[in-house]
Amino acid sequence: MPQRDSCVVLLSGGLDSATTLAIARSDGFDCHCLSVDYGQRHRAELDAARHIARESGALSHRVVTVGLDAIGGSALTDSRIPVPISGVQPGIPVTYVPARNTIMLAFALAQAEVCGAQHIFFGANAVDYSGYPDCRPDYMVAFERLANLATKAAVEGRAMRLHTPILMLSKADIIRRGVALGVDYASTVSCYQADSSGQACGQCDACRLRRTGFAEAGIPDPTRYK
Repeated sequence: MPQRDSCVVLLSGGLDSATTLAIARSDGFDCHCLSVDYGQRHRAELDAARHIARESGALSHRVVTVGLDAIGGSALTDSRIPVPISGVQPGIPVTYVPARNTIMLAFALAQAEVCGAQHIFFGANAVDYSGYPDCRPDYMVAFERLANLATKAAVEGRAMRLHTPILMLSKADIIRRGVALGVDYASTVSCYQADSSGQACGQCDACRLRRTGFAEAGIPDPTRYK
């Protein structure tokens, strides 16, 4: 039997990352999952990530801790900043977490070097998202270039590749793809202010985008709302 390639999948526990994990598996990769506890207020997503990694048969699942709540500057890491519930507005919202994607991808890159993987899967989306600058295609290209400049693996000839399979898909198309691959969306947590049991508020940007995605996909929404 030919040896399967391995990859590192950044797994938040949300809809997008769960779909990305399913895509990586369907592409024939053995998956190491990595989640980041960055001090987010919606910590139930970490429990969801553990469940999803276990049920998917991932080779491993690691949770690393980074105290971005000590820096703040985002409604997701500073409890003094309310999560917006009035609908998606123009501009970069206060739910943007400074440097979050760069930090998470850096940890995934380190994990990939340690476990000998040359592939990283990241569920960023540049269509149905809230205008975050670190979800743009140009950023993904730049990070892959950085990965191939900054790692021992790449210098020794093992090029690193960043896969963003849902980057240009609508939320409805992501959901359709995930359903076709057997993703259990009832186990995912997307809400920016989910309670400790994972129940969603139904009002934040993440909830609105998710609910609209299910409606446009013509698929019943399995989200547990408060």
